[in-house]
Amino acid sequence: MSTEQSAGSTAGPADVLRDRDTAALTELLPVLSELYQDLHRHPELSGQEHRTAATLAHALEALPYEVHTGVGGTGIVALLRNGPGPTVLLRADTDALPVEEQTGLPYASTEQAPGPDGSPVPVMHACGHDMHAAALIGAAHLLAGSRDAWSGTLMLVLQPAEETLQGARAMVADGLFERFGKPDIVLGQHVGPLPAGYVGFREGPVMAGVEAASITLYGRGGHGARPETTVDPVLLAAHVVVRLQGIVAREVPPGETAVLTVGRLQAGTKDNIVPGHAEIGLTLRAHSESTRALLHRAVERIVHAEASASNSPRPPVVRWLMDGPALVSDPEATRVTASAVAARVGQERIFPIPAVTASEDVGFLAQAAGVPIVYWFWGGPDADTVRAALADGTHDELPGNHSPEFAPALHPTLETGVHNLVAAALAWLDGSTDQERRT
Repeated sequence: MSTEQSAGSTAGPADVLRDRDTAALTELLPVLSELYQDLHRHPELSGQEHRTAATLAHALEALPYEVHTGVGGTGIVALLRNGPGPTVLLRADTDALPVEEQTGLPYASTEQAPGPDGSPVPVMHACGHDMHAAALIGAAHLLAGSRDAWSGTLMLVLQPAEETLQGARAMVADGLFERFGKPDIVLGQHVGPLPAGYVGFREGPVMAGVEAASITLYGRGGHGARPETTVDPVLLAAHVVVRLQGIVAREVPPGETAVLTVGRLQAGTKDNIVPGHAEIGLTLRAHSESTRALLHRAVERIVHAEASASNSPRPPVVRWLMDGPALVSDPEATRVTASAVAARVGQERIFPIPAVTASEDVGFLAQAAGVPIVYWFWGGPDADTVRAALADGTHDELPGNHSPEFAPALHPTLETGVHNLVAAALAWLDGSTDQERRT
Protein backbone atom coordinates (compact mmCIF):
# COMPACT_ATOMS: atom_id res chain seq x y z
CA MET A 1 0.00 0.00 0.00
CA SER A 2 1.47 3.31 -1.02
CA THR A 3 0.98 6.51 0.92
CA GLU A 4 1.97 8.40 -2.22
CA GLN A 5 -1.61 8.57 -3.39
CA SER A 6 -3.28 11.84 -4.24
CA ALA A 7 -6.51 13.18 -5.60
CA GLY A 8 -7.02 12.37 -9.24
CA SER A 9 -9.73 11.64 -11.73
CA THR A 10 -12.81 9.95 -10.37
CA ALA A 11 -14.23 9.18 -13.81
CA GLY A 12 -14.70 5.68 -15.14
CA PRO A 13 -14.83 2.64 -12.86
CA ALA A 14 -15.06 4.75 -9.69
CA ASP A 15 -18.23 6.42 -10.97
CA VAL A 16 -19.72 3.08 -11.96
CA LEU A 17 -18.95 1.62 -8.55
CA ARG A 18 -20.36 4.66 -6.74
CA ASP A 19 -23.60 4.48 -8.71
CA ARG A 20 -23.87 0.75 -8.12
CA ASP A 21 -23.29 1.20 -4.38
CA THR A 22 -25.86 3.98 -4.22
CA ALA A 23 -28.47 1.72 -5.79
CA ALA A 24 -27.57 -1.13 -3.44
CA LEU A 25 -27.74 1.19 -0.42
CA THR A 26 -31.19 2.41 -1.44
CA GLU A 27 -32.45 -1.18 -1.30
CA LEU A 28 -30.62 -1.85 1.96
CA LEU A 29 -31.67 1.35 3.73
CA PRO A 30 -34.90 0.02 5.33
CA VAL A 31 -32.95 -2.80 6.98
CA LEU A 32 -30.20 -0.45 8.18
CA SER A 33 -32.74 2.05 9.48
CA GLU A 34 -34.47 -0.66 11.47
CA LEU A 35 -31.11 -1.83 12.83
CA TYR A 36 -30.20 1.71 13.89
CA GLN A 37 -33.52 2.27 15.64
CA ASP A 38 -33.23 -1.08 17.42
CA LEU A 39 -29.73 -0.20 18.68
CA HIS A 40 -30.91 3.24 19.75
CA ARG A 41 -33.90 1.82 21.60
CA HIS A 42 -31.74 -0.74 23.45
CA PRO A 43 -28.47 0.97 24.48
CA GLU A 44 -25.98 -0.70 26.81
CA LEU A 45 -23.27 0.76 29.02
CA SER A 46 -19.54 0.20 28.54
CA GLY A 47 -18.60 -3.43 29.07
CA GLN A 48 -22.26 -4.50 29.13
CA GLU A 49 -22.87 -4.52 25.35
CA HIS A 50 -24.09 -8.14 25.21
CA ARG A 51 -27.37 -7.60 23.35
CA THR A 52 -25.73 -5.03 21.08
CA ALA A 53 -22.92 -7.43 20.19
CA ALA A 54 -25.35 -10.27 19.50
CA THR A 55 -27.45 -8.04 17.24
CA LEU A 56 -24.44 -6.81 15.26
CA ALA A 57 -22.89 -10.27 14.98
CA HIS A 58 -26.18 -11.59 13.63
CA ALA A 59 -26.22 -8.82 11.02
CA LEU A 60 -22.71 -9.76 9.89
CA GLU A 61 -23.25 -13.51 9.85
CA ALA A 62 -25.54 -13.15 6.83
CA LEU A 63 -22.53 -11.82 4.89
CA PRO A 64 -19.37 -13.61 3.68
CA TYR A 65 -17.25 -12.50 6.64
CA GLU A 66 -15.43 -14.57 9.26
CA VAL A 67 -17.16 -13.28 12.39
CA HIS A 68 -15.40 -13.54 15.74
CA THR A 69 -17.20 -12.48 18.92
CA GLY A 70 -16.12 -11.96 22.52
CA VAL A 71 -12.88 -10.18 21.62
CA GLY A 72 -11.79 -8.03 24.54
CA GLY A 73 -15.12 -8.66 26.26
CA THR A 74 -17.98 -7.86 23.91
CA GLY A 75 -15.93 -6.82 20.87
CA ILE A 76 -16.46 -8.21 17.36
CA VAL A 77 -13.93 -8.73 14.58
CA ALA A 78 -15.17 -9.59 11.09
CA LEU A 79 -12.73 -10.47 8.30
CA LEU A 80 -13.31 -10.55 4.56
CA ARG A 81 -10.30 -11.91 2.72
CA ASN A 82 -10.44 -11.07 -0.96
CA GLY A 83 -7.09 -11.93 -2.47
CA PRO A 84 -3.69 -10.31 -2.02
CA GLY A 85 -3.37 -6.71 -0.94
CA PRO A 86 -3.48 -4.42 2.08
CA THR A 87 -5.47 -5.02 5.24
CA VAL A 88 -7.79 -2.13 6.03
CA LEU A 89 -9.33 -1.81 9.50
CA LEU A 90 -12.70 -0.08 9.76
CA ARG A 91 -13.73 0.61 13.35
CA ALA A 92 -16.99 1.56 15.05
CA ASP A 93 -17.75 1.75 18.76
CA THR A 94 -20.89 0.29 20.36
CA ASP A 95 -21.37 1.47 23.96
CA ALA A 96 -23.80 4.04 25.36
CA LEU A 97 -23.88 6.51 28.24
CA PRO A 98 -25.67 6.86 31.61
CA VAL A 99 -27.93 9.63 30.30
CA GLU A 100 -31.73 9.89 30.42
CA GLU A 101 -32.97 10.46 26.88
CA GLN A 102 -35.04 13.58 26.21
CA THR A 103 -35.29 13.51 22.42
CA GLY A 104 -38.97 12.61 22.19
CA LEU A 105 -38.23 10.19 19.36
CA PRO A 106 -40.63 7.26 18.85
CA TYR A 107 -37.64 4.95 19.24
CA ALA A 108 -36.18 6.76 22.27
CA SER A 109 -34.51 4.67 24.94
CA THR A 110 -36.23 3.99 28.24
CA GLU A 111 -33.56 1.49 29.32
CA GLN A 112 -31.91 1.38 32.72
CA ALA A 113 -28.85 -0.57 33.81
CA PRO A 114 -26.70 -1.01 36.92
CA GLY A 115 -24.28 1.87 37.35
CA PRO A 116 -20.82 1.67 38.98
CA ASP A 117 -22.33 1.36 42.46
CA GLY A 118 -24.99 -1.13 41.38
CA SER A 119 -27.83 1.37 41.46
CA PRO A 120 -29.93 1.64 38.28
CA VAL A 121 -29.12 4.50 35.92
CA PRO A 122 -30.82 5.57 32.67
CA VAL A 123 -28.99 4.61 29.47
CA MET A 124 -28.93 6.41 26.13
CA HIS A 125 -26.91 6.45 22.91
CA ALA A 126 -26.11 10.10 23.55
CA CYS A 127 -22.84 9.99 21.60
CA GLY A 128 -24.02 8.39 18.35
CA HIS A 129 -22.30 5.03 18.65
CA ASP A 130 -25.48 3.36 17.39
CA MET A 131 -25.12 5.37 14.18
CA HIS A 132 -21.44 4.40 13.94
CA ALA A 133 -22.30 0.71 14.21
CA ALA A 134 -25.20 0.83 11.75
CA ALA A 135 -23.05 2.68 9.20
CA LEU A 136 -20.33 0.05 9.52
CA ILE A 137 -22.84 -2.75 8.91
CA GLY A 138 -24.00 -0.88 5.80
CA ALA A 139 -20.42 -0.54 4.58
CA ALA A 140 -19.89 -4.25 5.24
CA HIS A 141 -22.78 -5.03 2.88
CA LEU A 142 -21.59 -2.73 0.10
CA LEU A 143 -17.95 -3.79 0.26
CA ALA A 144 -18.90 -7.47 0.25
CA GLY A 145 -21.02 -6.82 -2.83
CA SER A 146 -18.22 -5.08 -4.71
CA ARG A 147 -15.45 -7.65 -4.33
CA ASP A 148 -14.87 -7.52 -8.07
CA ALA A 149 -13.54 -3.97 -7.61
CA TRP A 150 -10.94 -4.48 -4.89
CA SER A 151 -8.34 -6.86 -3.50
CA GLY A 152 -7.03 -7.22 0.02
CA THR A 153 -8.51 -7.89 3.44
CA LEU A 154 -11.20 -5.99 5.29
CA MET A 155 -11.01 -6.06 9.07
CA LEU A 156 -14.17 -4.72 10.68
CA VAL A 157 -13.83 -3.93 14.40
CA LEU A 158 -16.94 -3.25 16.49
CA GLN A 159 -15.37 -2.05 19.71
CA PRO A 160 -16.97 -1.90 23.17
CA ALA A 161 -16.20 0.44 26.07
CA GLU A 162 -15.02 3.51 24.20
CA GLU A 163 -16.62 5.82 26.76
CA THR A 164 -14.36 4.43 29.49
CA LEU A 165 -11.32 4.33 27.18
CA GLN A 166 -10.91 0.63 27.94
CA GLY A 167 -12.29 -1.12 24.87
CA ALA A 168 -9.44 -0.65 22.40
CA ARG A 169 -6.86 -1.73 24.96
CA ALA A 170 -8.97 -4.75 25.94
CA MET A 171 -9.23 -5.92 22.33
CA VAL A 172 -5.48 -5.47 21.76
CA ALA A 173 -4.73 -7.30 25.03
CA ASP A 174 -6.98 -10.14 23.85
CA GLY A 175 -4.73 -10.68 20.84
CA LEU A 176 -6.53 -8.59 18.24
CA PHE A 177 -3.55 -8.32 15.91
CA GLU A 178 -1.92 -11.64 16.80
CA ARG A 179 -5.14 -13.57 16.15
CA PHE A 180 -6.51 -11.68 13.16
CA GLY A 181 -3.53 -10.01 11.52
CA LYS A 182 -2.14 -6.50 11.60
CA PRO A 183 -3.78 -3.83 9.44
CA ASP A 184 -1.97 -1.41 7.16
CA ILE A 185 -4.21 1.48 8.15
CA VAL A 186 -6.95 2.23 10.70
CA LEU A 187 -10.01 4.19 9.56
CA GLY A 188 -12.81 5.54 11.74
CA GLN A 189 -15.44 8.24 11.98
CA HIS A 190 -17.65 10.01 14.51
CA VAL A 191 -21.05 11.63 14.09
CA GLY A 192 -21.28 15.10 15.56
CA PRO A 193 -23.04 18.49 15.50
CA LEU A 194 -22.12 19.29 11.89
CA PRO A 195 -24.80 19.70 9.21
CA ALA A 196 -26.21 16.29 8.22
CA GLY A 197 -24.69 15.08 4.95
CA TYR A 198 -21.41 16.97 5.45
CA VAL A 199 -18.01 15.52 6.36
CA GLY A 200 -15.15 17.20 8.22
CA PHE A 201 -11.49 16.23 7.98
CA ARG A 202 -8.38 17.48 9.73
CA GLU A 203 -4.72 16.63 9.21
CA GLY A 204 -2.73 16.08 12.40
CA PRO A 205 -4.22 16.34 15.91
CA VAL A 206 -7.96 15.65 15.81
CA MET A 207 -8.85 14.77 19.40
CA ALA A 208 -7.04 15.28 22.69
CA GLY A 209 -5.16 12.87 24.85
CA VAL A 210 -6.86 12.48 28.22
CA GLU A 211 -6.22 11.48 31.81
CA ALA A 212 -8.59 11.35 34.78
CA ALA A 213 -7.70 11.40 38.45
CA SER A 214 -9.40 10.79 41.79
CA ILE A 215 -7.75 12.70 44.62
CA THR A 216 -8.24 12.12 48.34
CA LEU A 217 -7.23 14.93 50.70
CA TYR A 218 -6.90 14.19 54.41
CA GLY A 219 -7.71 16.45 57.34
CA ARG A 220 -8.54 16.07 61.00
CA GLY A 221 -12.24 16.15 61.73
CA GLY A 222 -14.04 17.83 64.58
CA HIS A 223 -16.80 20.20 65.63
CA GLY A 224 -17.60 23.04 63.27
CA ALA A 225 -17.71 25.40 66.27
CA ARG A 226 -14.04 24.67 67.05
CA PRO A 227 -12.23 24.77 63.69
CA GLU A 228 -8.94 25.56 65.46
CA THR A 229 -8.84 21.94 66.68
CA THR A 230 -9.21 20.55 63.16
CA VAL A 231 -7.42 20.43 59.85
CA ASP A 232 -10.21 21.35 57.43
CA PRO A 233 -10.08 19.25 54.24
CA VAL A 234 -12.91 21.33 52.72
CA LEU A 235 -10.77 24.46 52.83
CA LEU A 236 -7.82 22.43 51.56
CA ALA A 237 -9.89 21.10 48.67
CA ALA A 238 -11.06 24.62 47.81
CA HIS A 239 -7.46 25.85 47.63
CA VAL A 240 -6.52 22.87 45.42
CA VAL A 241 -9.40 23.47 43.01
CA VAL A 242 -8.59 27.18 42.64
CA ARG A 243 -4.86 26.54 42.25
CA LEU A 244 -5.41 23.85 39.62
CA GLN A 245 -7.12 26.43 37.40
CA GLY A 246 -3.84 28.31 37.14
CA ILE A 247 -2.05 25.46 35.38
CA VAL A 248 -3.53 26.07 31.94
CA ALA A 249 -3.54 29.86 32.40
CA ARG A 250 0.03 30.19 33.68
CA GLU A 251 2.02 27.04 32.87
CA VAL A 252 0.86 25.86 29.44
CA PRO A 253 2.40 27.75 26.48
CA PRO A 254 -0.19 29.93 24.70
CA GLY A 255 0.23 27.98 21.45
CA GLU A 256 -0.75 24.69 23.07
CA THR A 257 -4.31 23.51 23.67
CA ALA A 258 -5.09 22.17 27.13
CA VAL A 259 -8.11 21.72 29.39
CA LEU A 260 -8.26 20.86 33.08
CA THR A 261 -11.72 20.40 34.59
CA VAL A 262 -12.64 19.51 38.15
CA GLY A 263 -15.93 17.70 37.84
CA ARG A 264 -16.34 16.31 41.33
CA LEU A 265 -15.82 17.74 44.83
CA GLN A 266 -17.24 15.79 47.76
CA ALA A 267 -16.79 16.25 51.51
CA GLY A 268 -18.68 15.96 54.74
CA THR A 269 -22.05 14.77 55.98
CA LYS A 270 -23.34 17.64 58.17
CA ASP A 271 -23.01 21.42 58.21
CA ASN A 272 -21.51 21.63 61.73
CA ILE A 273 -18.95 18.84 61.36
CA VAL A 274 -15.49 19.30 59.87
CA PRO A 275 -14.96 16.03 57.96
CA GLY A 276 -11.89 13.89 57.97
CA HIS A 277 -11.30 13.90 54.24
CA ALA A 278 -12.40 15.41 50.92
CA GLU A 279 -12.38 13.99 47.40
CA ILE A 280 -11.77 15.64 44.05
CA GLY A 281 -12.27 14.16 40.59
CA LEU A 282 -10.72 15.81 37.56
CA THR A 283 -9.95 15.31 33.90
CA LEU A 284 -7.14 16.84 31.86
CA ARG A 285 -6.76 16.96 28.10
CA ALA A 286 -4.11 18.08 25.62
CA HIS A 287 -3.24 17.59 21.96
CA SER A 288 0.45 16.92 22.60
CA GLU A 289 1.96 14.32 24.89
CA SER A 290 4.45 16.85 26.28
CA THR A 291 1.64 19.16 27.38
CA ARG A 292 -0.31 16.29 28.87
CA ALA A 293 2.78 15.30 30.86
CA LEU A 294 3.14 18.91 32.04
CA LEU A 295 -0.48 18.89 33.29
CA HIS A 296 0.04 15.57 35.04
CA ARG A 297 3.15 16.75 36.89
CA ALA A 298 1.54 20.06 37.85
CA VAL A 299 -1.50 18.33 39.35
CA GLU A 300 0.70 16.12 41.50
CA ARG A 301 2.84 19.08 42.60
CA ILE A 302 -0.08 21.34 43.52
CA VAL A 303 -2.03 18.66 45.40
CA HIS A 304 0.93 17.69 47.55
CA ALA A 305 2.04 21.29 48.10
CA GLU A 306 -1.40 22.46 49.21
CA ALA A 307 -1.74 19.47 51.54
CA SER A 308 1.58 20.37 53.12
CA ALA A 309 0.59 24.05 53.38
CA SER A 310 -2.62 23.05 55.18
CA ASN A 311 -0.70 20.82 57.64
CA SER A 312 -2.58 17.74 56.46
CA PRO A 313 -1.91 14.82 58.82
CA ARG A 314 -1.49 12.39 55.92
CA PRO A 315 -0.14 12.79 52.41
CA PRO A 316 -2.82 13.02 49.76
CA VAL A 317 -3.54 10.10 47.47
CA VAL A 318 -3.75 10.77 43.72
CA ARG A 319 -5.13 7.84 41.74
CA TRP A 320 -4.85 8.13 37.96
CA LEU A 321 -7.87 6.20 36.70
CA MET A 322 -7.66 6.24 32.93
CA ASP A 323 -5.71 7.66 30.05
CA GLY A 324 -5.94 7.74 26.29
CA PRO A 325 -3.48 8.97 23.66
CA ALA A 326 -4.09 11.99 21.49
CA LEU A 327 -5.73 11.06 18.20
CA VAL A 328 -3.47 12.26 15.39
CA SER A 329 -4.75 11.74 11.86
CA ASP A 330 -1.84 10.99 9.53
CA PRO A 331 -1.61 14.05 7.22
CA GLU A 332 -0.77 12.28 3.96
CA ALA A 333 -3.21 9.45 4.56
CA THR A 334 -5.90 11.98 5.49
CA ARG A 335 -5.48 13.76 2.15
CA VAL A 336 -5.89 10.49 0.28
CA THR A 337 -8.95 9.47 2.30
CA ALA A 338 -10.61 12.88 2.13
CA SER A 339 -10.16 12.91 -1.66
CA ALA A 340 -11.82 9.51 -1.95
CA VAL A 341 -14.73 10.52 0.28
CA ALA A 342 -15.15 13.78 -1.67
CA ALA A 343 -15.40 11.83 -4.91
CA ARG A 344 -18.16 9.76 -3.36
CA VAL A 345 -20.27 12.37 -1.49
CA GLY A 346 -19.29 15.56 -3.35
CA GLN A 347 -16.41 17.97 -2.80
CA GLU A 348 -18.86 20.68 -1.72
CA ARG A 349 -19.75 18.56 1.33
CA ILE A 350 -16.17 18.32 2.59
CA PHE A 351 -14.70 20.98 4.83
CA PRO A 352 -11.82 21.37 7.31
CA ILE A 353 -12.57 21.11 11.03
CA PRO A 354 -10.66 22.31 14.09
CA ALA A 355 -9.14 19.96 16.63
CA VAL A 356 -11.45 19.18 19.53
CA THR A 357 -10.67 18.57 23.18
CA ALA A 358 -12.92 15.53 23.50
CA SER A 359 -11.09 12.20 23.48
CA GLU A 360 -11.27 8.79 21.80
CA ASP A 361 -9.43 5.50 22.27
CA VAL A 362 -9.38 4.40 18.60
CA GLY A 363 -5.90 5.91 18.31
CA PHE A 364 -4.67 3.13 20.58
CA LEU A 365 -5.47 0.58 17.84
CA ALA A 366 -3.23 2.39 15.37
CA GLN A 367 -0.59 2.98 18.03
CA ALA A 368 -0.53 -0.70 19.01
CA ALA A 369 -0.32 -1.80 15.37
CA GLY A 370 2.24 0.87 14.48
CA VAL A 371 0.25 2.07 11.46
CA PRO A 372 -1.36 5.35 10.32
CA ILE A 373 -4.85 6.34 11.34
CA VAL A 374 -7.38 8.57 9.58
CA TYR A 375 -10.32 9.79 11.63
CA TRP A 376 -13.05 12.20 10.60
CA PHE A 377 -16.40 13.63 11.69
CA TRP A 378 -19.66 13.64 9.79
CA GLY A 379 -22.81 15.62 10.43
CA GLY A 380 -25.89 14.36 12.23
CA PRO A 381 -28.31 17.22 13.06
CA ASP A 382 -30.67 18.64 10.45
CA ALA A 383 -28.56 20.65 8.02
CA ASP A 384 -30.88 23.67 7.81
CA THR A 385 -31.04 23.93 11.59
CA VAL A 386 -27.25 23.84 11.90
CA ARG A 387 -26.75 26.41 9.12
CA ALA A 388 -29.22 28.77 10.77
CA ALA A 389 -27.49 28.35 14.14
CA LEU A 390 -24.09 29.01 12.58
CA ALA A 391 -25.46 32.12 10.90
CA ASP A 392 -26.89 33.65 14.08
CA GLY A 393 -24.13 32.51 16.42
CA THR A 394 -26.18 30.00 18.40
CA HIS A 395 -24.45 26.80 17.21
CA ASP A 396 -23.09 26.09 20.70
CA GLU A 397 -26.68 25.95 21.96
CA LEU A 398 -27.58 23.00 19.71
CA PRO A 399 -27.64 19.59 21.43
CA GLY A 400 -24.21 18.05 21.00
CA ASN A 401 -22.70 14.69 21.83
CA HIS A 402 -23.48 13.51 25.38
CA SER A 403 -26.57 15.74 25.55
CA PRO A 404 -29.87 14.04 26.52
CA GLU A 405 -31.34 15.73 23.43
CA PHE A 406 -28.65 14.56 20.97
CA ALA A 407 -30.14 12.57 18.11
CA PRO A 408 -28.80 12.52 14.55
CA ALA A 409 -31.32 12.93 11.76
CA LEU A 410 -31.68 9.36 10.52
CA HIS A 411 -31.41 10.47 6.90
CA PRO A 412 -29.07 11.46 5.27
CA THR A 413 -26.78 10.78 8.24
CA LEU A 414 -26.92 7.01 7.84
CA GLU A 415 -26.36 7.05 4.08
CA THR A 416 -23.46 9.48 4.39
CA GLY A 417 -21.82 7.39 7.11
CA VAL A 418 -22.00 4.28 4.92
CA HIS A 419 -20.59 6.04 1.85
CA ASN A 420 -17.76 7.56 3.92
CA LEU A 421 -16.56 4.16 5.12
CA VAL A 422 -16.88 2.51 1.71
CA ALA A 423 -14.98 5.28 -0.05
CA ALA A 424 -12.29 5.38 2.63
CA ALA A 425 -11.77 1.61 2.50
CA LEU A 426 -11.57 1.55 -1.30
CA ALA A 427 -8.95 4.30 -1.21
CA TRP A 428 -6.58 1.85 0.49
CA LEU A 429 -7.58 -1.53 -0.93
CA ASP A 430 -5.99 -2.60 -4.21
CA GLY A 431 -8.33 -2.27 -7.18
CA SER A 432 -9.54 -0.16 -10.05
CA THR A 433 -10.56 2.81 -7.92
CA ASP A 434 -7.25 2.65 -6.07
CA GLN A 435 -5.24 2.57 -9.28
CA GLU A 436 -6.98 5.69 -10.57
CA ARG A 437 -5.68 7.68 -7.58
CA ARG A 438 -2.09 6.52 -7.74
CA THR A 439 0.53 8.90 -9.07
